[in-house]
Amino acid sequence: MGQKINPLGFRLGTTQSHHSFWFAKPKDFSMGLQEDEKIRNCIKNYVQKKKRISSGFEGIAYMGIQKRIDLIQVIIYIGFPNLLIEGRTRGIEELQMNIQKEFHRKLNIAITRIEKPYGQPNILAEYIALQLKNRVSFRKAMKKAIELTEQTGIKGIQVQIAGRIDGKEIARVEWIREGRVPLQTIRAKIDHCSHTIRTIYGVLGIKIWIFVNQE
Repeated sequence: MGQKINPLGFRLGTTQSHHSFWFAKPKDFSMGLQEDEKIRNCIKNYVQKKKRISSGFEGIAYMGIQKRIDLIQVIIYIGFPNLLIEGRTRGIEELQMNIQKEFHRKLNIAITRIEKPYGQPNILAEYIALQLKNRVSFRKAMKKAIELTEQTGIKGIQVQIAGRIDGKEIARVEWIREGRVPLQTIRAKIDHCSHTIRTIYGVLGIKIWIFVNQE
């Protein structure tokens, strides 16, 4: 039987590093992990709430969290100048105040812009999800996403959609690959994401593997 593992966890310490940096005693570790998840969910919920007012999608690639004794530093890596930048400092301050209420420590939020947003699997998955919600054919959405990614100079990409695709009665898995995606090579830097999308037919799962380079 094939034993599945997350491509990012498989490569930790070689080509991939953690998105959270902090130390804790074994008994406090689970609380720290839950705190990280809570911070990320609060930011996503805030952006989604604001997104209803403005057009487009979130465009958050990933979030880095660094913790000290009295400070939590959150770095949001975004691909597009969305509402967080449009509102300049006011938008960031409002977000900071909203999250600060939940935690007892001081929170500092910084935003970093990514040069090639379509080279990030999270942004790409969000793009495909938006296309599927607008009733675009899944094959057309996948091919368009691959075209956008190829412009960023990556070596290979694989996109997979699972669930009741196009509202069919039987759930199935459809995938498409361009270039090389060596999933068993630890030296290969693979970016991966798993994204859930709710449609009127049910829940669809999108998985993306991007082969960036090899060390």
